[in-house]
Amino acid sequence: MIVYPPDEQGGRRVRMDGEILGLAFNLRDIAEFLRRAGLDDPAPAWVEASTLIEWRGGGPDAWEH
Repeated sequence: MIVYPPDEQGGRRVRMDGEILGLAFNLRDIAEFLRRAGLDDPAPAWVEASTLIEWRGGGPDAWEH
């Protein structure tokens, strides 16, 4: 999963396997994208520490442009 830099509204585009999943505005949104992709109820803390996620333009704490 790739999480792109925040846009002007603080949303971060999320892509997995070449498909854009949508915009995330917090770790809960990313956890929901992962849950929809088949992970069994990932918690925001797990999302923050996961090595499965490539954070571009700031890590899991960067949500402002």
